Amino acid sequence: MKIDIISVVPDLMESFFSHSILKRAKEKGLLQVNLINLREHTTYKHGQVDDYQFGGGAGLVMMVEPLVNAIESLQKNTVYDEVIFLSPDGENFDQRMANKLSLKNNLLLICGHYKGIDQRVRDHFISKEISIGDYVLSGGELGAAVIVDAVGRLIPGVLNDETSALTDSYQDDLLAPPVYTRPEDFRGWKVPAVLLSGNHAAIEVWRNQESLKRTQERRPNMLE
Repeated sequence: MKIDIISVVPDLMESFFSHSILKRAKEKGLLQVNLINLREHTTYKHGQVDDYQFGGGAGLVMMVEPLVNAIESLQKNTVYDEVIFLSPDGENFDQRMANKLSLKNNLLLICGHYKGIDQRVRDHFISKEISIGDYVLSGGELGAAVIVDAVGRLIPGVLNDETSALTDSYQDDLLAPPVYTRPEDFRGWKVPAVLLSGNHAAIEVWRNQESLKRTQERRPNMLE
């Protein structure tokens, strides 16, 4: 999978993609992440990519021309399955969406900044708009990093144990059950006996029950 990301501050994300699971995914050739500096696609002086909004009001807007230049330049070499704009008013990102996006080959993510991007870019180039939550960030970079991480770990071969992602919270519309590791007894706090029994059928029943219980307690809306 290839994911291109257009940003005003691409250096902000360099470290995030250079460690842990995403680093291994890139080294294995399973995931390619390219950071594109929007300022390299502007014709305005001093790398300008924003201006005051028509009609007045506080806050700058990312201009249409640099964004279109960047998008069309990338489209010359890549056919994107989705051109995604990270925006507070986009569709809420969840595990189901991550699953669907993980099946794509090429994604282009556009990180907004300031008061957002010129509406004409959204009207003519964006195929999907995504929000990672009902709050406002300074830019779309953190949202892009979240999406790449959530999607990238689902690509076959990225995780050492591919079944791990299948048992994560939300994959079966339930939260994941409690998990334990050594020691079996710490300060009198003991691991549930069923997990030490070796009875895999009983363990599976226990985990399903605990998942249901935890979901009921913490996210009852998921059971509706």
